[in-house]
Parts: sequence; structure tokens; C-alpha cells
Amino acid sequence: MINRVVLVGRLTKDIEVRYTTGGSAVADFNLAVNRQFTNQNGEREADFIRCQIWRKGAENLAKYTSKGSLIGIEGRIQTRSYEDQQGDKVYVTEVIVDSFSLLDSKKDKDSSQNQQSNESPFDGAKPVEIDDDDLPF
Repeated sequence: MINRVVLVGRLTKDIEVRYTTGGSAVADFNLAVNRQFTNQNGEREADFIRCQIWRKGAENLAKYTSKGSLIGIEGRIQTRSYEDQQGDKVYVTEVIVDSFSLLDSKKDKDSSQNQQSNESPFDGAKPVEIDDDDLPF
């Protein structure tokens, strides 16, 4: 059987890590994933996918991301159930994250918001003279 999920989306809020009684880090978060099509009003909708990440991954995700961060995740779908305080059975479907990738960085956000320059990094560069005898081939 195959149970693999790959998603790319934005965090809906900052990650909050909590710890089990055994000391394992765990974090629950929602990932907003845009749909590939628009609705009848021409607006693009998003799905909000519940996710959970454990141990060092949870700590790293919380450390390097914030609300709105674009991330890619890979994991598996898991379902579970529990009884709430009223005695009703509650079913939960979530993605258990095995790995994640940061798809934008604070540096990228800052540079795109604070500095939009059409200047080439090579403007004002001096040509380099290389003698044929210096080449290794």
C-alpha cells in the first residue's frame, strides 16, 4: 500500500511546539494550499490541511518559519479518533510530516520588499585578463 502526501502551501500561523511527558517535541499546524482553479466568482480558493510534525523537525520548523512562510512538506495521511468532553466521538484526519523544505527565506522576503533594483551585480566590474599559459588545459 502507498500512503504519501506532498503539499506546498503557506503556514496559517506561527508554529507552537509542545512537549510530551516523555520529552518529545510535537507541533500541530495548518497549511493553506491554493487550489489550481478558480470558483464561479473567479476567485482562487485554498484548502486548509491539518498537519503534525514530531521531534527535531518540529523544533526546526518552529525556529525557521513564521505565519505566511511558504513550505513544502512530505508525509502520510493518518486518521484517529477520540471522545470529547461531551462523550461524542471526534474523527481527525491529518498529515504526519516526515520532512519539510523551506521554499522562501527571510532574506528573500526582505530583499523583495525593501529593495527592488534593476542594477546588475556586474555593473562597474573590470575585465579579467587571463593568459593562455595560465589555463590548465
